[in-house]
Amino acid sequence: METVLPIARQVAERLKARRDTVGVAESSAGGLISAALLAVPGASAYYMGGTVVYTRRARRELLGLTDDEMAAVPPGTEALALLLARAMRERLNTDWAIAEIGATGPTGTSYGYGAGHGVFAVVGPDVEAAIILETASPDREANMRRFAIGALELFARQLAG
Repeated sequence: METVLPIARQVAERLKARRDTVGVAESSAGGLISAALLAVPGASAYYMGGTVVYTRRARRELLGLTDDEMAAVPPGTEALALLLARAMRERLNTDWAIAEIGATGPTGTSYGYGAGHGVFAVVGPDVEAAIILETASPDREANMRRFAIGALELFARQLAG
């Protein structure tokens, strides 16, 4: 958490200053993005909720996505991360949403992505941004931290806009 907290503090201060809210849909980061945002005092002013959508079933049940919606975008892509972010933003009626998907390791995915493949998306007022990060590392814990940091860094850039 210590490595994730500095960027979470930056994001939290910007959200509080703007009086904006955020929801989080994360997968491979396993809740680290939400935990970091909630570790900052005053989180109730900006953090509306989050969920770990590790499986297709979770995405369907928690985000309200249909199988057809998920089948329309390739797995492990920016398009999927954006779909999750849009769904979270709509579900919680927040100003912003962050989404993260990836393969933390030690192995890759059945879709051909290697360990360390992370995808992050941010959706907000007139903003949609997504990036891919490749750590090429099989270190699951390190990738989880790096994915949380990567998602929060992308969000910080959009907030600074």
